[in-house]
Amino acid sequence: MLHLRMIVPQESTDEVLALVEGTVGATHVAVLPGAARNPRGDIVMCDVAREAGDELLEALRRTGVAEAGSIAVEHIDLSLSRNADRAEEEAPGEGADAVLWESLTDATHEESALTVTYLAFLALATMLAACGVMLDSAILIVGAMVVGPEFGPLAGVCTGLVQRHGRLARRSLTALVVGFPVAMVLTGGFNYLMDALGVFSVDDFTAPHPSTAFIWQPDASSFAVAFLAGVAGILSLTSAKSGALVGVAISVTTVPAAANAALALSYGDYHELWGSSVQLGVNLAGIVIAGVLTLLAQKGFWAMQRRRRSASRAS
Repeated sequence: MLHLRMIVPQESTDEVLALVEGTVGATHVAVLPGAARNPRGDIVMCDVAREAGDELLEALRRTGVAEAGSIAVEHIDLSLSRNADRAEEEAPGEGADAVLWESLTDATHEESALTVTYLAFLALATMLAACGVMLDSAILIVGAMVVGPEFGPLAGVCTGLVQRHGRLARRSLTALVVGFPVAMVLTGGFNYLMDALGVFSVDDFTAPHPSTAFIWQPDASSFAVAFLAGVAGILSLTSAKSGALVGVAISVTTVPAAANAALALSYGDYHELWGSSVQLGVNLAGIVIAGVLTLLAQKGFWAMQRRRRSASRAS
């Protein structure tokens, strides 16, 4: 269930109440007349089944409430109510399958900003991956994958393309286009420092790396893994099952490939530089293609659900 708290201009309260009360899956409607002070208006609250939430939010946006007042949405972890149980039963579909497009856009917008924190995490992850390459340590590679924050901007690109939200797509793409080169440059500097201190050496880099050689040797499976990870990642975001993102993070080799490219450039190994760059590009492309197709499929599914519901009401 979702809990909606709205500040509504008094002249729009009746319209908003009509929308809420006419939504299958909405319950626990409450109105506090004149309770809001900034901006001034009435406070309207309700609970709504997750699977009916997106349609209600879209209708509320059309009333102009978001511009003149506000709409706040909270996820309800526990609701002990027969009315809530009945609302979830009456709402079409399953809550776990529902997509809250407003929530998804807001979440990806926040995660896709080119901030100092984002650059720091990406650079640290790339440096950890560089250590993993030099030591041929699969554990360090996995750790670097988990630390990497790149899935946020990738999800932002997918959401921006599907929702035709140009600003979000550009913002997310900028985070990727700027973030990876910056992280690679810093990793190159880190490698020079470690080399000067005698911790790393060219012999360490050129030695056989049976545990991490896959990083710069892309093949058909590289795209397949990235595609599957992209589907899983988007599903985890749209279904609010964020725990699955850890599995997504350790399934793709974006950060390790960037790290190996930085090391290869430092040591003048252009063969590995090319292989690592291709691996990075394949993984990024696979995730974006999978994410866009997944979101389009979800959008089509719920559009079909709405048409069926409208047809049943009309009959």
